[in-house]
Amino acid sequence: MEWLTLVATLGGAVIAISGTVLADRLRTRQETDRGLGARRREVYIDFISAAGVAHTRLRELAQNADASLDREAASRAALADAQVYEVRERLFIDAGANVAAAGQTMFEHLRALRRAVAAGASVSEPRFHDVYHPYIASVWDYRVAVRDELEGRSLTPGAFGWTNWDGRERCSVCRTGDAAGSAGASRS
Repeated sequence: MEWLTLVATLGGAVIAISGTVLADRLRTRQETDRGLGARRREVYIDFISAAGVAHTRLRELAQNADASLDREAASRAALADAQVYEVRERLFIDAGANVAAAGQTMFEHLRALRRAVAAGASVSEPRFHDVYHPYIASVWDYRVAVRDELEGRSLTPGAFGWTNWDGRERCSVCRTGDAAGSAGASRS
């Protein structure tokens, strides 16, 4: 009988210790997952904020008519000063694959906008808008990817009363250009 009591006691202790270890591992995993989620949310916001700062600076450069301005250097500084490159690296480390891909696409379009501004494109010219609107669409694609990953909720242009993300339908320069192009086409 004494052996049976000892075996039962040891078995109970093993079950209790196993349960405690398992509960601790699950708690640690949940804390790790929450930490990763918080880091992701932070870097996702940091990335779009840095891109927004660079975008604002690029628009300011595109509005500046000063011919003595070194647009190449100023446009490169706009991205560097906004710390887009540093945050992009953090994005690649912590982001899910879909968000990282959307972020890279957004970054590539931001760089195309930078090149257009460096080449002298003005906000009132089609060559600016040819790269600006794809950039804006990629910003929204990034937001959609982040929302999908973090919350599983979709976002569509229709939620804002728009037909697409790129903003051309709301752009006075592009609408004027389209009207002129349509008028020219109808005269041909």
